[in-house]
Amino acid sequence: MENHEDRGDSSPSQTTGAKMSRQQILTVIAMASINFGSMICYSILGPFFPNEAKKKGVSQAMIGLIFGIYALCTLVGSLILGKYIVQIGAKFMIVAGLFLSSGCTVLFGFLDRVSDGTVFIALCFITRSINAVGFSAAITSSFAVSAKIFPDNIATVLGFMEIFTGLGLILGPPLGGWLYQAFGYEIPFVFTGCLLFATVPLNMWILPSFDAVPSQNSFLRLCTRIKILLICFVVFTMSSGLGFLDATLSIFAIEKLKLSAGSVGLLMIGLSLPYGAASPIFGVISDKYPSFRKWMMVIGGMATAVSFCFLGPLPFFHIRSQLWLTVLMLVIVGFSLCMTCIPTFAEMIACAHEYGFEESLSTLGLVSGLFSAVWSAGMFFGPTIGGYITEALNFEWSAGVQGALAFLAALLQVIYFTIEDIQKKSKNANQNEISGEKSPLLPKTDDLRADIS
Repeated sequence: MENHEDRGDSSPSQTTGAKMSRQQILTVIAMASINFGSMICYSILGPFFPNEAKKKGVSQAMIGLIFGIYALCTLVGSLILGKYIVQIGAKFMIVAGLFLSSGCTVLFGFLDRVSDGTVFIALCFITRSINAVGFSAAITSSFAVSAKIFPDNIATVLGFMEIFTGLGLILGPPLGGWLYQAFGYEIPFVFTGCLLFATVPLNMWILPSFDAVPSQNSFLRLCTRIKILLICFVVFTMSSGLGFLDATLSIFAIEKLKLSAGSVGLLMIGLSLPYGAASPIFGVISDKYPSFRKWMMVIGGMATAVSFCFLGPLPFFHIRSQLWLTVLMLVIVGFSLCMTCIPTFAEMIACAHEYGFEESLSTLGLVSGLFSAVWSAGMFFGPTIGGYITEALNFEWSAGVQGALAFLAALLQVIYFTIEDIQKKSKNANQNEISGEKSPLLPKTDDLRADIS
């Protein structure tokens, strides 16, 4: 593959038309394989691991921490790797990350053979932590590479990529539940780990290499902008909700709705299917109408808030938990999270360029690292705090807390965008007044002489 220099470096061929170059097609295939393989490995735990961990004497709060430590390590890894993506190399980060993540997934499948209690919990933490570092390397770099290869259509491409994210999330739970029921604890992890490992040689072959110049910019400078922080909070609330569902939904469905592990996997399709199906649509809308991105985030956040409140539903609604209501709310959650998520990364890149960050791989690494880190922070907060609230109260109240967070993020955006619009209108009015004051009251001398003559 040919090398490309960064701008400060120079950019690869851009996707301004409908036809993609060979390099862009290969990049799409590579990113799709990363998204699909990583998500199917991540999502297989949901239907059976919480119940399996309970059999080994692990509490609900500790199960939440086992889910959450993955996100915490992804957070730290994303910040470090996003900062040094140029020095490490984007392609190397992807290949090494996939190799590490696939190996840890296989190893996690053999933890049922260790003794119950402390040893089991410790090995879960160690394996999940190393797995998370590999995942953060692959995902952070893949976001940056996608934005580099498709600078003008990043939301459309990410929307297309989310189809494979959705497929991984859709197939993971039912596949994991079925393999667990048919073959036991080990096979789901061995199978999906080997599937992810198959993407390593694929990405070694088809991904281009990038030569880039390191940037002096930092996460601290990026995070000094209020708009960036608001978008980060939106991303945080989304991932918090998903992480919460991963750690708590299966036990709620088994105990309250009387479903089997295999049926819980099918239940989770109600969340993943609308997310994956709607992603390319919202991606195209986001790229075609950039000014509508902020309202996509607001509307999606409000819908997410309402659906989480009725997922249980909240006790003060005095509505009994029912399967059809849970499925309907999961569908709405999936659809609304998609509407909120797709514009966020493109909007963060636009904000960074607006605030003076150069258009380079280094900047894209910072943005993708920050995005992945905030996403991971939510994935840590959701299972841990959600697991604690579920254990102290119940699933219904903890789902309501997730809804409240989504509502708060949407409300803060409405306030910020309203103030921003008022300031823009005021600035435009002042500029018009100044330009009006500077316009001459009398015609120019030359014109006056011409009229006299």
